[in-house]
Amino acid sequence: MKAKDFLRKFCSLYLWGNLLAMALFVVGLCFGVNYGLEVYTHHGEGIEIPDLVNMRASNARVLLIEKGLDLVVADSGYNKRLPADCILAQSPGPGMKVKAGRVIYVTINSPSSPSFPIPDLIDNSSYREAEAKLTSLGFKLLPPKRITGERDWVYGIISRGRHVNTGDYVSIESPLTLIIGNGQYGEEEDIDYMDADEIEQQYIGGQDEFEEVETPNVNVDDVSDVQ
Repeated sequence: MKAKDFLRKFCSLYLWGNLLAMALFVVGLCFGVNYGLEVYTHHGEGIEIPDLVNMRASNARVLLIEKGLDLVVADSGYNKRLPADCILAQSPGPGMKVKAGRVIYVTINSPSSPSFPIPDLIDNSSYREAEAKLTSLGFKLLPPKRITGERDWVYGIISRGRHVNTGDYVSIESPLTLIIGNGQYGEEEDIDYMDADEIEQQYIGGQDEFEEVETPNVNVDDVSDVQ
């Protein structure tokens, strides 16, 4: 009896109608929330960022303001082939779509070559380490100058004919010459020590160059007669 009642209720239209209504409600709620979020966030809508590289920062700012965007200078670099205040890089990149009011960060070209302090390399670094650090800063290195000392050890740095020290500011346009050791330590030359016989053979030729002079016999009486 109970089984028949359960089957009758399970197969009733009322139960399935309620379940279908609940399912439709959930699906409608999901679609409604999704649509509302798209409307609220303007999903799919955006302003395409123009290519600002090589433009003057002042011109780029005007262009972005017209599109509803903003420009902020975040960094500076140096390229001698480009004019000052020229944009070298931008973030986000060109072609991306962003919302109105988005800030575009740019790197502009400096009017003069930047100067950097010489790192602590002198008598504290190998040639390879110094080369890596200086080139990463943007310095150009000339062929090194070698002196007597530990091989490839940095003993000094020259810029435009003058010695520079740690902490000195040098323009990256000024090439640097590293003074490094050549692996020699100024050892004394090997000396071939010779014994007395060898010296006599080489410098005297094995013959005595001095003659023994015999002292003449002088008579005392003859000396008295002369006086």
